[in-house]
Amino acid sequence: MATMAAGGLTDEEQRTWRNFARAARLLFAQLDRDLSRDAGMVPGAFELLVILSEAPNRALRMNELAEATLSSPSRISHAIERLAELGWVERTTCPSDRRGWLAVLTDKGYEALAAAAPPHIEHIRTHLFEGLSDNDVAELGRICNTILSRLPASGAAGGGCAAE
Repeated sequence: MATMAAGGLTDEEQRTWRNFARAARLLFAQLDRDLSRDAGMVPGAFELLVILSEAPNRALRMNELAEATLSSPSRISHAIERLAELGWVERTTCPSDRRGWLAVLTDKGYEALAAAAPPHIEHIRTHLFEGLSDNDVAELGRICNTILSRLPASGAAGGGCAAE
């Protein structure tokens, strides 16, 4: 019989929750350290560059970028400022709504992303997938999809800004 731990979780649920949370924090912290060392990227920069690289015209409204990253508009504004200082992103007004701002991935930003991607992918492989069997990877994918399906929609990025 499973015993209940603090908060009404069984002992096994409590162990699993704590291991999951710790593994996620440690994984993302390690990937951030790797990106900082290998590409000089601050935490979150790679994700922003990827999202912009996949957007139409490599541009998204700032609020859409905030939604896509589950961040606050002010946090995104600060992050985009840092990326703009590096020449990786430009901020421009939206042609169809002069009150809206776009973050636009520059060629220099795309080049930085392209250079950072191969080692980042290798680090993901090393830190997450190495040591897992093909069945483990499939099971992890299934579990993640189940969890995601039970959570509120995760701010999928929209189509940017309509040009006039």
